[in-house]
Amino acid sequence: MAAIASLECSRCHHHLSAETAQTLCPLCAGSLYVRYDMDKLKKTAKRDEIAARAAASPASLGMWRYACVLPDVTPVTLGEGWTPLLHSKRYPGLYIKEEGANPTGTFKARGLGLAVTMAKHYGLQHLAVPSAGNAAGALAAYSAAADITAHIFMPQDVPFANYLEGIVYGADVTMVDGLISDCARMVAENMKAQKEANTPTSQAWFDISTLKEPFRVEGKKTMGYELVEQLGWQYPDAVFYPTGGGVGLIGMWKAFEEMEQLGWVSGKRPKMYALQASGCAPIAKAYAEHKPASEFFQNAATFAAGLRVPKPYADTIILDIVRESGGSALASPDDQILASILDWAKHEGIFLSPEGAAATAAYDTLIASGELKPTDKVVLFNTGAGLKYTDMTAEAMHLRRPLEKKAALPTSMPVGGIITPQ
Repeated sequence: MAAIASLECSRCHHHLSAETAQTLCPLCAGSLYVRYDMDKLKKTAKRDEIAARAAASPASLGMWRYACVLPDVTPVTLGEGWTPLLHSKRYPGLYIKEEGANPTGTFKARGLGLAVTMAKHYGLQHLAVPSAGNAAGALAAYSAAADITAHIFMPQDVPFANYLEGIVYGADVTMVDGLISDCARMVAENMKAQKEANTPTSQAWFDISTLKEPFRVEGKKTMGYELVEQLGWQYPDAVFYPTGGGVGLIGMWKAFEEMEQLGWVSGKRPKMYALQASGCAPIAKAYAEHKPASEFFQNAATFAAGLRVPKPYADTIILDIVRESGGSALASPDDQILASILDWAKHEGIFLSPEGAAATAAYDTLIASGELKPTDKVVLFNTGAGLKYTDMTAEAMHLRRPLEKKAALPTSMPVGGIITPQ
């Protein structure tokens, strides 16, 4: 495993020590990246040893097969990572990265798995997160595994599975009449009150929000390592990524940079496509308007709950990556997202999450326009299992459970082989 050299601010490039838990850059409030001694890693981190090591050691399974480029800590793991890369039946160049195969059913297991691992390493006892749903479920699960208390704040209309997860894992759950931005405000208010009350360190909350600590990006970057390894250590032409907070997109771009420095991959990086729902599309709107940052998206509404993030904290980083890569940011309306869920379920046997279907809907649009060809090698992320959204998808379909008919009462019943009147 890799020793952390420092934490670097993504904005001002100020460096901090990783000896203690850090949140944002103290100079400019920029998100922090974990940096390693890449010259040293070139000598010790060998690409060709990854598969053999994973086969030989249970400790190297899942995303921890890339332990040589992850922090040197004892993992809190539930088996996250190394998810299937499924080849589409209909599009010769399209691959679906099935993140629903992760623990808790979504890609959030990667980022929260590593963030909770580091929280335990630092001795933190209380972790707080505002969430559109799936991050809360993952935090609750990994906190339970680590014997840490999770405080989660979610909009009250998240998929029921997310609420259930928080309860069964024993988290402190607060349902909020509002959006994830309102949940974030409540977390900040609670932490401010704790600080003013001089709450003991052992009881104080640590904010583990998207890109407000450095290790969720480290967990999510393993998606970049995986897709390149699964394609024979080659880049695809494009990556389609459903984008709410954007941690995965940022993490993969970091992974590409690291792999190039290590000599593990070469060639042109993939075009990065950030996909959103029309009912909450701050990144797509900013991209279309050629703006460097997004504006708060008013009246955000979509059944793709994970995309209902009105103002991503790292919007400027997301937009920079999309533009630098030559990709794009697109939004699809809910009716197209639902149609894509049904299309992929019927024709490919894959029950997409609404977020994943926002990506497939956009893919279909770009194929139809000619911007992409069916032979272009594209990795598209289904960020969660469709079964986690049964209530949301059924509601969008106007589907109700059929009324159960009462079973007819038997007129007689068998006793010891003899038929007797009831």
